[in-house]
Amino acid sequence: MFIVAVTGGIASGKSTVSMIFSEKGIPVIDSDVIAREIVEPGSKAWTEIREHFGSKVFNSDSTLNRKALAEIVFNDAEKRRILNGITHPKIQKKMFWELVKCFFKGYQMVVVDVPLLFENRKILSYVDKVITVYCDEETQLERLQKRMDMTEEEAKKRIAAQMPLKEKCDMSDFVIDNTGPRENTKEETEKIIQYLQSLNLHWENKLRMFLLSLAILVFLGVTLGGFYLLLAGKLKVSK
Repeated sequence: MFIVAVTGGIASGKSTVSMIFSEKGIPVIDSDVIAREIVEPGSKAWTEIREHFGSKVFNSDSTLNRKALAEIVFNDAEKRRILNGITHPKIQKKMFWELVKCFFKGYQMVVVDVPLLFENRKILSYVDKVITVYCDEETQLERLQKRMDMTEEEAKKRIAAQMPLKEKCDMSDFVIDNTGPRENTKEETEKIIQYLQSLNLHWENKLRMFLLSLAILVFLGVTLGGFYLLLAGKLKVSK
């Protein structure tokens, strides 16, 4: 299974590119969607956020007030580090299992949409190719202000909290310029998709996926075996 990462900056257009992959029948695992799922009321991340940040970052219905939390963490690097420490491991774990599901479903290619791919490099080690979605600073700032209803100062803080787009571009296999019309972005993306689909999977990639599936089977075997022994022990004691 070929794993392609789509990354970029906030409001640069990652979702647009991921949507084009999805339209071509290629599954997309979106870390932003997973980030919302792991903070649902009662979850472990939800509890930890409440312990560290208090009730002020929650709505009256107990759901996370993402805007209130963002105002705190984007003005305090230490608190942003704490939040990332709570959420990132859980996001990565769920993304890993989503990849496993895609593998067993027989997909040849999967896209992972990860905004902080280079900032948090753990996921980077699993991917085969990286696409960075770029737009110029003026466009990025304008889009962010409009999308999030922010002041220019607030938008600049959000952008400054991430690695500069140009640095991400330098570390990527492909760069898609999303400054212009969507038609241009679609054309660039489709060319990359055609190229990726034409690649023959390298034997190392096949070996990696074989070892991954083997590790999963061993894990399941050990887990089920342990459960069986525990159950057998309890039945023996009860007799």
